[in-house]
Amino acid sequence: MSSAYRPDALIAQDISAYLAQHENKSLLRFLTCGSVDDGKSTLIGRLLYDSKMIFEDQLAALESDSRRIGTQGGEIDFALLVDGLAAEREQGITIDVAYRFFATEKRKFIVADTPGHEQYTRNMVTGASTADLAVILIDARKGVLTQTRRHSFLAHLLGIRHIVLAVNKMDLIGYDRAAFDAIVADYRAFASEIGIAAFTAIPLSGLRGDNIAAGSEAMPWYDGPTLIEHLESVEVDVTAAQARPFRMPVQWVNRPNLDFRGFAGTIASGTIRPGDRVRILPSGRTTSIARIVGFEGDLDAAVAGQSVTLTLADEVDCSRGDVIAAADAPPEAADQFEATLVWMDPAELLPGRSYWLKLATQTVSATIRQPEHAIDVNTLAKLPAKTLGLNDIGVAELATDRRIVFEPYADSHALGGFILIDKMTNATVAAGMLHHALRRAQNVHWQTVEITREAHAAQKNQSPRLLWFTGLSGSGKSTIANLVEKRLHALGKHSFLLDGDNIRHGLNRDLGFSDADRVENIRRIGEVAKLMTDAGLIVLTAFISPFRAEREMVRRMMPEGEFFEIFVDTPLEVAEARDVKGLYRKARAGEIANFTGISSPYEPPERPEIHIDTRRTSPEEAAERIVERIMGVWAPVL
Repeated sequence: MSSAYRPDALIAQDISAYLAQHENKSLLRFLTCGSVDDGKSTLIGRLLYDSKMIFEDQLAALESDSRRIGTQGGEIDFALLVDGLAAEREQGITIDVAYRFFATEKRKFIVADTPGHEQYTRNMVTGASTADLAVILIDARKGVLTQTRRHSFLAHLLGIRHIVLAVNKMDLIGYDRAAFDAIVADYRAFASEIGIAAFTAIPLSGLRGDNIAAGSEAMPWYDGPTLIEHLESVEVDVTAAQARPFRMPVQWVNRPNLDFRGFAGTIASGTIRPGDRVRILPSGRTTSIARIVGFEGDLDAAVAGQSVTLTLADEVDCSRGDVIAAADAPPEAADQFEATLVWMDPAELLPGRSYWLKLATQTVSATIRQPEHAIDVNTLAKLPAKTLGLNDIGVAELATDRRIVFEPYADSHALGGFILIDKMTNATVAAGMLHHALRRAQNVHWQTVEITREAHAAQKNQSPRLLWFTGLSGSGKSTIANLVEKRLHALGKHSFLLDGDNIRHGLNRDLGFSDADRVENIRRIGEVAKLMTDAGLIVLTAFISPFRAEREMVRRMMPEGEFFEIFVDTPLEVAEARDVKGLYRKARAGEIANFTGISSPYEPPERPEIHIDTRRTSPEEAAERIVERIMGVWAPVL
């Protein structure tokens, strides 16, 4: 190692003293983003190198790796410092988000290196979600590209107000000022359209070190700050969150013994002191703060960003997911919203499907309506959209199964940003930003009725049931359901059969057979079936209902014990051999799109109440056994 390159010796001598030295420095979180191969990883590697944050063994390994797998012809390949995954090193690209810490004399930093490939846009959103500043890199040879626009739009959308336009690889265009000015002018025109009022443009070379830590002799025409100078001096208002009204989402109820009950969480905004009046949301109960307990004992006050445990003066109901807020300035609670969504899953959004929504410490079930529009990041045009695909950005309305405490994302990232999770796969499918609550339902309330569902059922001398027949087309669902209803009718029971084909002649005649339309088809049937069971009926439904998520959605609509999933299990080859309506033949010929079992998936039930194997059981036997089960005789497998 050159004697000129020495990391701070204090790190090796006394790590505690080294950490104490940096303890009171301000922290700036920033990310690097842009299109693929714009030099993001190289830039961060150079920042680490120039700030003396690479140890002797790391530098030796870097020099060895640069000779073996580097892309700089034997010179140090700084990108290898952050491209940690084997796949990244092999391809010379960034896939995952890499976080690195470094510090200068004036400030400490956490930088997120985000991937440039469009397929990894979701990783960029992850890195941007906690950043104060974004460094948008542009390859000087290529200018402003689609991914440059996408990442700039996302950075602005996610509330990042400090933007650095780093025009990289200036050495490859001979440090041409005219080319730099043209790129800046092009970017400024786009930035003004999306609401970026100001940005700092810096010409640099991550590989050569031009304008990174020191000015460039090759660009005497540039008299602005170097990148590190700008990062050290940019003003991040750390007191803004503290000046806002107090909010703390409750993460954990701390009850170590009978004498202590505290509510732990990270303060999202504001300042709190013992004696302050607070309101517990969404219930609205008020009380006051008794104690503020920190890691080392009681505190006189706590501010935004601190993790504390609060004890309350009164015994009020408060649990994980609730928000403790200033009593005189509480946030809103609502169950319908408009939001911007960034879709991050290969599987498209299915409007009407139920997803888990996580906002702060709250987790609720949410359904997304058909998007109002998608946004073209190149033209910023609002495009009509029935759904959202991977990396699409759109605006949609959503409804949650209960009220959640929120603030618009523009006012609070903590209470305005959320993620959507697929209930079946547990994959995070989208990130979202709430705009506002929808007010149209404010004057709509449940009407109290004196004749209850229990009274309707007692009048009919039966217990309401929903018998949900599911299986492939041609499996025999309608045949068996019809036989079951005939037996129930003969027994004097009040029932009604909802058949898939019949319903599509009226209530659902406007729906096709896309995945999204199938979801909406089942949602509507579930709502109708729920109303019928409220009237005390035994309701039978015969629908393919191919997706588990929608069958579970209907199950959750019903009171415990009233939903019976009946899997009419017929192998595809058997159902196709029957093909009474000739549908399989048409699907095989490509005449019918989105046909379940051929060009659209069927997800069989995992734990149905009743499982009918039609290879071993005739429709008549199946119907008889189902009626026996409904009337109280156990016969789960047919």
